[in-house]
Amino acid sequence: MKSIDITIQDKEGLHARPAGILSKAAKGFESKVTMTKNGKVADMKKIFAVMGLAVKCGETVTIAADGLDEDAAIEELTKLCKDA
Repeated sequence: MKSIDITIQDKEGLHARPAGILSKAAKGFESKVTMTKNGKVADMKKIFAVMGLAVKCGETVTIAADGLDEDAAIEELTKLCKDA
């Protein structure tokens, strides 16, 4: 299992568009991929779960991946979070 903490920089936070992009990307990996905020865990392959975390600009989340392609998943999802 790999994980990384990321501070969200998008001034609007993780609203529908970036949540959809992250969810679509997460579905491309075999690994189980989650996002955690303040102890609440969301399956990143489910857009409404990601949106349900209500992540705002400046908040820190933990992205974790567990599986055969966990390294690639963390790398790609980290990049997308930083670009969002």
